[in-house]
This record gives sequence, C-alpha cells and structure tokens, in this order.
Amino acid sequence: MSSGSSRFVVWAALAGNVLVALTKFGAAAFTGSSAMLSEGVHSLVDSGNEVVMLYGMRRAARPPDERHPLGHGRELYFWSFIVAILIFAVGAGVSLFDGIMHVRRPEPVSSFVVNYVVIGLALLFESGSWWVAVKAFRRAKGADVGYVTAVRRSKDPPIFMVLVEDTAALLGLVIAGLIASMLIAILSVNDLALQ
Repeated sequence: MSSGSSRFVVWAALAGNVLVALTKFGAAAFTGSSAMLSEGVHSLVDSGNEVVMLYGMRRAARPPDERHPLGHGRELYFWSFIVAILIFAVGAGVSLFDGIMHVRRPEPVSSFVVNYVVIGLALLFESGSWWVAVKAFRRAKGADVGYVTAVRRSKDPPIFMVLVEDTAALLGLVIAGLIASMLIAILSVNDLALQ
C-alpha cells in the first residue's frame, strides 16, 4: 500500500474528526450540555490519534543511517500500536468517565433536534472519511485478494486502521441515533399516558 494514499487517508480522517469535534463543541455551547462537551473532547482525542499516526508515518519515512541501515520503516508499526492503545484506552476511559458522571448527575434533554443534527453531521463527516479509506484500501488490496488477507499481508497499517476506526464510529452513530429515537418514542408514550 502506498504511503502517499495512506497519508491522504489519515489527513481525511483527521479532517473528519476535527469537524465532528467542532460540531459537538458547537452543540455544547448552544445547549450547555456537559455530555456534548465530553463528546467533543472524545472526538478531539480521536483527532489526536490521527496526528500521532501522521507523526509515525513521517518518522518511518526517514532514510537509512548508521544505526538503522535498513531504514526506519518499522517505526510505523510502533506508532500504529500506540494509536491502537490510545483508541481503546483513552476512548474507553473518556466514555467510562462520561457515563459515570451522567449516571451520578443526569441532565434533562433540552433539545432532541440538536442531538439529531450532531448525529447527522457526524455521520456525514465520518462517512466521507470512511469512503476515502474504503477506496484507498480497495485500490491497494487488488481484485484477487480478500479483505482479511489484504490486512494480514499489508505493510502499511494506517489505511485499515482508519477504516476500522471509522467503521466503529459509524456503527456507534447509528446506535446513538436508534437509542435517541427509542427515547423519544418512550417519552411520547409516557406523555400520552399522563394525559
């Protein structure tokens, strides 16, 4: 897989995550929601993952020297590992902290419309980044190789890391949209029952 397309995929993911973070921070400023603020921080952490990946790609591209006569290409695997740890550890930590804080001090929802706007814009931005990664991955893997085999054979992990991260983000957004819709339905039924 070519590093030029990998770099483009990571830049696209960074742009998508920054746009999602700005959307969430804007919604937090508009509604005063601490949950949306912590979601903005979570998206900012995702953006940091892409910055770390770009840094690793830059370090891996350095030419050979006396201490590294075969080059620095393996550093890409190290930085990819660091990003994977950050995705799971920091992402899970922020989500766990956010969940505990909102169970302890729940806030009433002031506007479901804002939530749907955030989910819709996040779906748009993440879908754009995901599509860039899918196209690059399909082009790099070739027609005669399956997806799993392509991941195993790849010597350039950024494309499939972005693809997996964006796929998980898209699934999370769909689940969030479904949960928000179920909550609206439950609240509507409760309102009808109280009348």
